[in-house]
Amino acid sequence: MLAAMPPTPDATAPGAAGPDREVPDRGRADACPGALRLHTADDGALARIRLPGGLLTGRQALALAEAAEALGDGELETTSRGNVQLRGLAPHCAAELADRLRAVGLLPSDTHERVRNIVASPAAGLDAAGGPGRADVQAWVRELDARLCASDWAAGLSGKFLFALDDGRGDVAALDADVTLIAGPDGTRLLRLGRADRGHPVEAGQEVTAVLDAARSFLAALRTNGRKAWHLREVPDLLPAGPVPLPAFAGAAPAVGALPGGLSVGLRFGRAGAGQWRTLVAASAGELRLTPWRGAVLPGAPADRLPALAAAGFRTEPGSAWERATACTGLPGCAKSLADVRSDAARALDSGAALDSGAGAAAGAGLAVEAGAGPTGVLPVHWSGCERRCGHPAGRWVDVLATGRGYRVTVNAAGAGATAADAVDVKDATGVDVTNEEMAEAVAEARRTTK
Repeated sequence: MLAAMPPTPDATAPGAAGPDREVPDRGRADACPGALRLHTADDGALARIRLPGGLLTGRQALALAEAAEALGDGELETTSRGNVQLRGLAPHCAAELADRLRAVGLLPSDTHERVRNIVASPAAGLDAAGGPGRADVQAWVRELDARLCASDWAAGLSGKFLFALDDGRGDVAALDADVTLIAGPDGTRLLRLGRADRGHPVEAGQEVTAVLDAARSFLAALRTNGRKAWHLREVPDLLPAGPVPLPAFAGAAPAVGALPGGLSVGLRFGRAGAGQWRTLVAASAGELRLTPWRGAVLPGAPADRLPALAAAGFRTEPGSAWERATACTGLPGCAKSLADVRSDAARALDSGAALDSGAGAAAGAGLAVEAGAGPTGVLPVHWSGCERRCGHPAGRWVDVLATGRGYRVTVNAAGAGATAADAVDVKDATGVDVTNEEMAEAVAEARRTTK
């Protein structure tokens, strides 16, 4: 199964996992950035705006573009949780940014804004993949968000704690969130805690209550047992798994292109300039759903708007080397990076061969044949400027690490559900050192690895 990874890694400290391993350091304060707590980066301050379910109205999306131009570097960056980051911000702009967000309903709570981490099946209600009449997950998103903000105890959750609401297709359920609600046929519901392989049945009408109760029980159990953790996966023995076996989750992102009920596009490395962003809003029918795979679903948008989106630089056709390709910020945004990884990665991906015809067909059908891989088993790939590997996926993936002399290309040896603390597994795997000129071929070959 795939796991959603944060754009920045958890701090680590040597200890309990053994002398050769590192475990997340939970003795420090959670420094996850937000819309009010800005993070200082090498290219200026960074703000992370939580968008529960990735949901945006056209007005809200335009307000983000305006804020990026007026206060930042003019770029919008989507994250692996369907949120948006603004970079290159001046430190003195925090109050103005907050005012802009409040004016369009993107900052409903100052005290709870960092805990509004909710992903939801982005194509829910637009096709038959989730099953007939499975669930209105957008309604769940809105109710969960409102009740989170109204619950004093919820402010104690980490800014990394993640909720997932799956309409039954197994897309966001594969992200291994802390609490996952999964719709089943005939109105059944299951609650998954962390990475448990068994779920708890949930009564109809009690879905959001069950989700909130699980998160509150997590915090209470931490206090009772004197434990420190930000995620349920870090303390799998803390809360009991349910009695119902869970299926394997495909984890397939919506295929780019026309959907039965709208459009789906991809953003290269999750970034778009303000002008591109306005093109995206103009192509929409007034609603946008940002995905955890750094794309956007536009419900109700007609297919004749795809050419304009393609011309603006969005991915609109499946089967390209850009599918499931991600990269950290790199130079010049991060002082720790050894390379301008996004520029190097873009050249490699643009020069690389498209996925084979079988991959294109699978992607067009929205299929993935193995968890952790893209269409026809082509592995995800992630470029990193240093050994922190910020934003890398979990499961099996191709690790492209800057060395200062080029890159080391490795097929990640960590098993499905790996966390940032498991990056040592990558270090133990055998890789090949390549120059920038050799990288595209080496990456393409590694992505087709089946063993």
